[in-house]
Amino acid sequence: MKITNVKAIYPRWQNLPPRPGETAKTGVWQSHFWQIVVRVDSDTGATGFGYGGGGIPGTIIVNEHLRELLIGRHVESIDDIREIWDMLYFKSIPYGRKGIPVMALSGIDLALWDLLGKQNNKPVYDLLGGIQKPNVRAYASTRDFERDCEAGFTAMKFSHRWTGQESDYDATIELANRARDIFGANALIMTDCYMSWDSEVTLEMARLLSEYNLYWFEDVLTPDNLDQMASLKPNIKPVLLAGGEHEFTHHGFGALAKAGSLDVWQPDITWCGGITAGLRILEIAHRFGVSVVPHRGGEIWALHLIVASECENLAETHPDRWQTPIDNLWTDEPYPVGGYIAPSDRPGFGVTLNESML
Repeated sequence: MKITNVKAIYPRWQNLPPRPGETAKTGVWQSHFWQIVVRVDSDTGATGFGYGGGGIPGTIIVNEHLRELLIGRHVESIDDIREIWDMLYFKSIPYGRKGIPVMALSGIDLALWDLLGKQNNKPVYDLLGGIQKPNVRAYASTRDFERDCEAGFTAMKFSHRWTGQESDYDATIELANRARDIFGANALIMTDCYMSWDSEVTLEMARLLSEYNLYWFEDVLTPDNLDQMASLKPNIKPVLLAGGEHEFTHHGFGALAKAGSLDVWQPDITWCGGITAGLRILEIAHRFGVSVVPHRGGEIWALHLIVASECENLAETHPDRWQTPIDNLWTDEPYPVGGYIAPSDRPGFGVTLNESML
């Protein structure tokens, strides 16, 4: 099977935040997690779709550079996809290795896995060796605690941003108390501070929140603070330190492993280098005894990896996203039922692109 065309597109997202100083909802490339669509066509008639990052700059990297390296390449096996990944990574090293170029590469990689699955009439999880987890426990990243508890979730994560005010401690305690009260003593409860805490705040939060038995603190520091996070880890037990959505490729996660920075790795499969990088990250995690819970794992791109690998049996979902069908880019996506989620058995990733958004 030979690649005949490659194209990346930034979707026409409708639910966009305004730019500074604007009131209308106008397009900004950071919206919707910077996500782009990558399409790969083949001479067999099979077409693969992938989901990458980097917004309009990401599409330029695909369309103006990586595309020309892909036309004419053959894709018959997983090994072919690995070889293509290594070639594209090497060719983009002068401006890449992390960030937008790897986000763009992620979209290509996922499109190739989708293409191979469709060509062989197999879901991606079968290409990966088959399902190990028929149903994955889903957790809700949410502030609507009552709604998602009633929907059957037994795991949840609430967000908290440190603003520098002492009242932030009380606000976090209130959220943790409310979450535990609504979801019950046996629920998994986590918090995500999106790189807004520092070491001092993290230690104090661990003390103040101890009675609520939180499972992890996520993204307490920026991803460059490897040694600082490693120092924090033993001092907040039994709370785990989680992060990694802003890290890239197995090279980046190898540095996390050597520093001992995190208890839980959260690679985003649409940013970190796709399924190919995800498999290599899992190999490192296994050697170092680290848990892997992909960022946005309930979305189909990571879900196939979770069900077919040693990833922890836990997948992040964003129920608020389902309240805005105006930006329903992928149809046929699975949704949690009773707090659990599973991919379909359709070929590839099993979703259909809403082409009216292109």
